[in-house]
Amino acid sequence: MDFKQAAQDILKAVGGAQNIGNMTHCATRLRLNLVDRSLADDKAVEAIPGVLNVVYQAGQYQILIGTEVPKLYAEFEKAVKIERGDAPVELTDEQKNAAKGSIISRMFSAISAIFAPLLPALAGSGILRGLLILVTQVGWVKTGSGTYVILYATSMSVFYFLPVLLAFTSAKRFGASPYISALIGSALLYPDFIALMGKAGNGAVTHFFGVPTVLMNYNSTVVPIILAIWAYSYLYKWLDKHVMENLKLVVLPAVSLLVMVPLTIIVIGPLGVYGGEAIAAFVNWLIGRSSILAGAVVGGGWSILVSMGIHWAVNPIMINNVANSGFDYICPWTFACNFAVIGTTLGVWLKARDSKLRGFALTGAITVALSAIIEPTLFGLLVKNRKLWLAQIIGGAIGGAYLGLTKVVTNAFVFGSVTTFPAFIEKNGSNFINAIIGLAIAFVVSTVLGYLFTKREEKLV
Repeated sequence: MDFKQAAQDILKAVGGAQNIGNMTHCATRLRLNLVDRSLADDKAVEAIPGVLNVVYQAGQYQILIGTEVPKLYAEFEKAVKIERGDAPVELTDEQKNAAKGSIISRMFSAISAIFAPLLPALAGSGILRGLLILVTQVGWVKTGSGTYVILYATSMSVFYFLPVLLAFTSAKRFGASPYISALIGSALLYPDFIALMGKAGNGAVTHFFGVPTVLMNYNSTVVPIILAIWAYSYLYKWLDKHVMENLKLVVLPAVSLLVMVPLTIIVIGPLGVYGGEAIAAFVNWLIGRSSILAGAVVGGGWSILVSMGIHWAVNPIMINNVANSGFDYICPWTFACNFAVIGTTLGVWLKARDSKLRGFALTGAITVALSAIIEPTLFGLLVKNRKLWLAQIIGGAIGGAYLGLTKVVTNAFVFGSVTTFPAFIEKNGSNFINAIIGLAIAFVVSTVLGYLFTKREEKLV
């Protein structure tokens, strides 16, 4: 079946793109909501090679194709967009190769495409999280109450289930089944699987048919699931090509899950475990050598760890330091990163003229200031514009270096925002003062650089 030609013929026979109110598909049928049912020529549609039948039920124009309908739908959706004039321009092979750029450029492009659909959810959840912290600190909502738990779940669910959401968007990017990919991500968060770690936590070992398997908690992680779905896209395309059409509905998803979930847990996932342990060991080594250098590296590089989802590996060090010593040096450096993000977004807001870009930058600044959640700004702005990311890294590094020089500590494990400033209050009053100075340095440097690195005609890509 020529899916492209069939899609174009169907679109013409049902009255064109302007007659399509909505379109979707199920396991075997292309389902259309037509603006004017009378414009559709049933006999012309039925005569198209590959169309088995036409039915009009429950307000839907249903075209029976068979199990190959997803391929037809992809071409049909593209044909509709082309006719409406909102489809991307088709490039020649030479133009496509030129547009690919370097491996690093393609990597950033992929990350941007994967996170772009999630930005509203991340930004909205970040604002809610910040407001919850605020109302808790002023005593309007009591921690542990039913109200608090419901609001906490509302604001944090997008981060906990991030692997599921990323699996879906990654599949869209890499050309795999979004729904099977989401199931792969869901399996990593299944309560019984997480329970296998027991009290040992990340790094606990179990066995899968005798194969030693390193376990980790995948909630809020980024890299493992993106790598898993990237690998799965090749398996999916191979299965789609070689499995008989009448068996695809059952065999393709069954084989996909049977192969990819164990493969992710046994091979891909542990990369996060050992990568995180390596990062934690490196941070401890730096602290032992020079607190100034450590502050600069963590303050500048924290956003890079966040972009890879392995920043959580350093959190246990901070928690352990607070538990055993009553204070921690690393946490203030993460503040420097966050305030550098705020400064960079402010610089963009001051310089850019585009209302969408200025609005996104301002929302990002408020989100970080209230909740310490930098992901929306990181993936929606900094990853796409590496000059701005560099501005944030430089500001965070300089601010972190000052915090390391003055030995600033926090008395609790907190996420860096305006609402968590009380963690800097110590008997030694200079700790709070130096914390404010260090964060001001990170903020001001990044604001200036963000302003300088932003063009007035800059757009929100």
